[in-house]
Amino acid sequence: MLSRIAESMFWIGRYVERAEDTARILDVQTQLLLEDATIEEDPTCRALLSIMGVDLEADEPVDVSMVLRWLAYDQASSSSIASALAGARESARRARETLSVPMWEAINTTYRAIPSGHFHSMRAPGIFQWVRERAALINGTADATMTRDEGWHFLMLGRCVERADMTSRLVATASLTSGTGAPWTSTLRACGAYEAFLRTYRGLETERGAAEFLLLDRLFPRSVVFALNRAEQCVDNLEAGGQRAGFQNEAQRLLGRMRAELEYRSLSDVMADLPTEMERLQRTCAQATEAVTRRYFAGAEAMAWQGIRE
Repeated sequence: MLSRIAESMFWIGRYVERAEDTARILDVQTQLLLEDATIEEDPTCRALLSIMGVDLEADEPVDVSMVLRWLAYDQASSSSIASALAGARESARRARETLSVPMWEAINTTYRAIPSGHFHSMRAPGIFQWVRERAALINGTADATMTRDEGWHFLMLGRCVERADMTSRLVATASLTSGTGAPWTSTLRACGAYEAFLRTYRGLETERGAAEFLLLDRLFPRSVVFALNRAEQCVDNLEAGGQRAGFQNEAQRLLGRMRAELEYRSLSDVMADLPTEMERLQRTCAQATEAVTRRYFAGAEAMAWQGIRE
């Protein structure tokens, strides 16, 4: 298919997932700040912005309202929900001829809430629920109306790479305030994973168990390993059979190596420095995006999160 269409489908998947998961992260962190008086607002907000790729001056004061402006409402911020929704709509416009009418309408109607002022009039936690519902509508419409051709594989590849990246950010934010079960419980709920986690671990809640479930569970669709494995499958399908030996596709090699390292390393090693491990995973997702761009999107430059250290 045309590289322009392929790139647009890939970034629709990424932007919609980015908007949804940013809403999930903000929902978790704002609830914790409101419910737990022992958590200091400034350092927690500063760490959250750092994880989400927003650079701050050392002496610049930070509070929840500033976090919401940068990560939710400000369309000029590349890390914000508004920016992600606008990016999804622009990508959909470029691929308009390949999208079903219901999918285009779902994306366009979601975006129209921004210029109309409706998006900015919503406040937490209602805005987070709205974003999650709109993302579910877009993804569900895509699942129900798209042919499973190359366009579908690019959409799923973008969604899965972004999901692995954003789940790692959720895990990293939970590790910042670890020490009690509350941050991990809230993180599991934000991922829609709490009930599945309780069934898997038979009601026993521990930080180690929650981290293991969100990172390594092979059956839960929002775990990092599940997302990386699905992204590998998408690349393999795009390669039309793949290679008999090794991997000439750099994106597939990067994603597969990261998945294998997570699965075959001991969880204790990963948990020893969880924020660093999650930053490494985010860097791998950025490198995989660059590899996909070079291979499939002629003349394009990879878009990436701001603040990822090389």
